[in-house]
Amino acid sequence: MTARLDKWLWAVRLFKTRALAAAAIRTGAVEIGGNPAKPSREVHAGETVTVRQGVVLRTLQVVGVPVSRVGAKLVPLYCTDLTPAAEFEKGREQRLGQFLPRAPGLGRPTKRDRRLLDRLFE
Repeated sequence: MTARLDKWLWAVRLFKTRALAAAAIRTGAVEIGGNPAKPSREVHAGETVTVRQGVVLRTLQVVGVPVSRVGAKLVPLYCTDLTPAAEFEKGREQRLGQFLPRAPGLGRPTKRDRRLLDRLFE
């Protein structure tokens, strides 16, 4: 059984809506087997899908194709998450970077300050 890539990403709960999934695919954030894909591309069992979600690069292997959106507990029946733990750590670091303390009275960080903080967490 096959399904459109945007439908599959929505069905396995990587995106909240199918429109968001299609938009991410069009921007190049989704690849299948290392090649850019289109929203209407058919997904087959055994293929590897990589999805960039913010700073995290998720790698998933297609196990099956659900008929419609599935509950969170059933997602492992349709895909295997091959994402290394280091990728999830990047996401945690980015969230922590938003809460770094600043000295009182300095106001908002400047563009230069932001770039320095970004370099710190790369």
